[in-house]
Amino acid sequence: METEKTGAAVELARGVYWVGAIDWNGRDFHGFAIPDGTTYNSYLITGEKTALIDTVKTPFAGEMLGRISQVIDPSKLDYIVVNHMELDHTGSLAELKKVTDAKIFITRRGVDILNGYFRDSGSENWNLEIVKTGDELDLGGKTLMFLEATMLHWPDSMETFLKEDRILFSNDGFGQHVATSKRYDFEAGDALPYAAEYYANILMPFHMPLLRFLGLLDKLGIEPLQIAPSHGIIWKQDLKKILDAYRAWANGEVKEKVLVIYDTMWGSTEIMANEIAEAVRADGVEVKLLNLRKNSRSHIMKEMLDAAAFAVGSPTLNNGLFPTVGDFLVYLKGLRPQKKKAMAFGSYGWGGGAVKAIEQELKNSGIEVLGPGLQVRYRPYGRELERCRKLGEQLAAVAKRQ
Repeated sequence: METEKTGAAVELARGVYWVGAIDWNGRDFHGFAIPDGTTYNSYLITGEKTALIDTVKTPFAGEMLGRISQVIDPSKLDYIVVNHMELDHTGSLAELKKVTDAKIFITRRGVDILNGYFRDSGSENWNLEIVKTGDELDLGGKTLMFLEATMLHWPDSMETFLKEDRILFSNDGFGQHVATSKRYDFEAGDALPYAAEYYANILMPFHMPLLRFLGLLDKLGIEPLQIAPSHGIIWKQDLKKILDAYRAWANGEVKEKVLVIYDTMWGSTEIMANEIAEAVRADGVEVKLLNLRKNSRSHIMKEMLDAAAFAVGSPTLNNGLFPTVGDFLVYLKGLRPQKKKAMAFGSYGWGGGAVKAIEQELKNSGIEVLGPGLQVRYRPYGRELERCRKLGEQLAAVAKRQ
């Protein structure tokens, strides 16, 4: 039976169901390493009318339809709410529209994206209703309120609030990339580290839109009892913890913590990195030593979230950056972490260039660069090692002043 293959729909409140999909073996999410997989969360609300909030990534359409079928015949669906047009949320929309004429509720900015992705499926003839903040959809016993969340993290994004049950269907807000058979925070264990990594790699550049959205919730007096994101577990027991964490991250709050991020060719830059890290530790400041070939970019950005300062080290290759360091700095520039201070270091042989390149890329990312970087020719010895320790002490002092 289809229901046996897909597993059960999960009732979150009377007439409200999780009908999404679990991606146990997903390991990459457009460059974001997800070693523990993810979920694509879709939610079915049944009153006198029925509404589906978001669909799932295309390969999981059958799993979603199987779970919907446990509650209602998918062809009887009245409405589809598109909180966000990215294909991990809407990949199954065309498949769903083959079996239902349900009206689609979407933001104005979402319409162009919808037609960009689904024109060949006839989207220009789909029945759409454009909504904005404060608009409501009465299902009969269940009322959905739409809340635009522009640039969290696409222009079309919105969130949907189920008023009677006080469930906020939060789209990409408050999500995590983790595959689990558990649906709730109190069942799955501590999900905050997953949420931190998700925020750091997806929402970090959008701290101002996030603060505005949190202000909108306060203005409208919306105090959810559950927050149901598009990925990961649903927040019910730890609502204060995740909301406080989001406010702290959006405000750029940091602690006494330093990162030393590097790669090495023949070991010289690694010797420097170790000396810098040891000096930070000796000054009583938390430090993380992160080799770029042994730590994913997404993990490093999670560690960056609450770090006050960091150093980036690279050997010189062809008068420039080592490839992994260049890759990381491009990724960093896209995420634009706020209120960070950094230094550059590295080694070279017959010609330098990496340290200056790191400093330029850091400046391009809006990072405050602390003084001239440290470069060593060939291999660091006594005097050079002492300079590495001084650099570490400087970073520790910066962290203590935050």
